Amino acid sequence: MSPWPVVLIAACESVGVGLLGAAVLRMLRRCSVDVSLVAVVVITVCAMNVSVLTVVLLVGADRLPVSTNLAVNAVAGVVSIGIGLLLGRSVVRGSRRLADAARDFGRDQRFRLTDELPTADLADLARQLRATSDKLAESRKREQAIEASRRQLVAWLSHDLRSPLARLRAMAESLEDGVADDLPHYCRKIRADADRLSDMVDDLFELSRLQSGTLHLTLREVAVDDLVSDAVAGFDDLAVRRGIRLRPDHVEPVTAAVDERMMTRVFNNLLSNALQYSPPGTAVALGVRAQRGWAVVSISDECGGIPPENLAAVFDVGWRGAPRTPGAERGGGLGLSIAQGVVQAHRGHVSVRNVPGGCCFEVLLPLAGG
Repeated sequence: MSPWPVVLIAACESVGVGLLGAAVLRMLRRCSVDVSLVAVVVITVCAMNVSVLTVVLLVGADRLPVSTNLAVNAVAGVVSIGIGLLLGRSVVRGSRRLADAARDFGRDQRFRLTDELPTADLADLARQLRATSDKLAESRKREQAIEASRRQLVAWLSHDLRSPLARLRAMAESLEDGVADDLPHYCRKIRADADRLSDMVDDLFELSRLQSGTLHLTLREVAVDDLVSDAVAGFDDLAVRRGIRLRPDHVEPVTAAVDERMMTRVFNNLLSNALQYSPPGTAVALGVRAQRGWAVVSISDECGGIPPENLAAVFDVGWRGAPRTPGAERGGGLGLSIAQGVVQAHRGHVSVRNVPGGCCFEVLLPLAGG
């Protein structure tokens, strides 16, 4: 019998086992690398042994010449080794693609590998790198937004500081030149500008303490409804002058552990904004209630609402709305940022939403003993 048909049978058997092994290896792509490598070795051995066994069964071991036997083993071994290399190369190629993508990730700060990888370990590593890439991209966006906010804040503060400083300089020059005929009026103006500058410095100091985490709170259990009532009492005269009515809306006794001074500052800021941005003849409603373990303080006005595109930026550093009074000076854009930081330091939450005719700020504080 000619050895070539036998050799051809052996080669075909090896190739068939190799194709079957490729399908098996694809089925094992959700398994780890070590399982895939063991499968490659087993498939290679099986490809060689099956071809030799098939030839022996067809021809018979006693009728198979030594030269033909050697040829069958050589061909089966070469084909099996080639199959093993091809199967193993898919695993190696996947690891190289992942290594190249990781290298590009380090250079471009973006993980872009989208191909399916041959093993579960490599696929899991790719998912983790992709998640890390998304987190870094989000962090870069936040840093860019913070940097833009910082630049805007510096620009606004520079303008806000320049105006009272220019007035102080002009009034000082008038006093120095002896042309100031109404000394009490000049003193009141100087005092007002000095107070404004002092308030801006205090805001910057409080904001820096909040952002650095060094704000110290002196907590004690207080009646939140009394705290809000005291804050409202301080704005009665201003509300009357502006023709705005302060009215209670479902106020109930609620107790929470807070720093009275800091929370009073929060309520004063929210009330001041409500009065500043509401037109005359409207009302500002205040509510205090307990809800699901929280003390909820709500302040609603009739300012006409905040543009929807600005709602997400209300508590950003430097954000400022347009006051109702023409020519009125706006704050430095720090009040709401400080209010949010103080509430969060109390393990609470502050939010804003538009309501019919205006907007509503809500402060949530953990109830005492909650």
